Amino acid sequence: MSDPALPNPLQKSPLTKNRSLILRLTGTVLAIILLVLLFSKEWEEIRTSFARIVSWRLLAALGLIFLSRLCVIGRWYTLLRSAGVAITPWQAITLTFTGLFSSNFLPTTIGGDVVRLAGAMQMGYDRPTCLASIAADRLIGMAGMTTALPLGIGPVWAMLQSGNLQAISLMGLWQRGWGFVKRTLQALTLWAKKPSALFTALLFTWGHMTCTFLTMLILIDGLGEHLSFWMIAGLWSVSYFITLIPISVNGYGLQELSISILFTNAGGLNMATSLTLAVLMRILTMTASLPGAFFLPTILAGLDRSQKDSA
Repeated sequence: MSDPALPNPLQKSPLTKNRSLILRLTGTVLAIILLVLLFSKEWEEIRTSFARIVSWRLLAALGLIFLSRLCVIGRWYTLLRSAGVAITPWQAITLTFTGLFSSNFLPTTIGGDVVRLAGAMQMGYDRPTCLASIAADRLIGMAGMTTALPLGIGPVWAMLQSGNLQAISLMGLWQRGWGFVKRTLQALTLWAKKPSALFTALLFTWGHMTCTFLTMLILIDGLGEHLSFWMIAGLWSVSYFITLIPISVNGYGLQELSISILFTNAGGLNMATSLTLAVLMRILTMTASLPGAFFLPTILAGLDRSQKDSA
């Protein structure tokens, strides 16, 4: 007897998916157009900024980004193991990197969470538990970033009060965050009696955040300017929550635009520096996900087989 169908919070109806995709594509295109306009205005300074960064800073930044990805792997691995899933560290590494690669390079075809879930199911692990762990992984990542959010609220509020970007409303950001919490809070029921696992997962999140903030600190210093670690943490957390608003594909364009605006108007950096920083962060995160390309074909082949079997 087959198992009863379980609701999948990662799936949407075709109509909703198409509308969402159109909205995200439109938002991405508009954000990229704005970025192009900003780049054209600051191009000479941006070229100078890129030339100013020495190679060791780029290598150190890339190393920190890779380390942050290992923290992300550790977070999900902790949740799975504490829920009784006998996944190995290597399996968690391959699935996470494959998901990251899919999110960065195939955002409109197959999402990173779908890849992780499909890969875990191919390995024979329990679907509901893996699905819950992915939702909990998202939520704990958001919870960790929330701890840095107060560091950015003050500078951003001062930016809005000063007259810069008065049209920006944070209501959508808060609604997005609250809606996400309500949808995924049920996923934590598996770990309600395992606070040590939740705390360990949160520690991995803080490790990931620390690596990200240090990466930006190294890059900003290399671009000839300076922001404190805590200011970077606050502004990045605000940008993170803005990027969660579903108006672009995987945050493309929106992340770069929010970083450029926040780090310039609230952080006091030169616009050319902020634009260069935003582009470098995108390049580094995409580069760090490249190992997933080696494992993706196997998972996609298995996903195709499962879809044919269910048809």
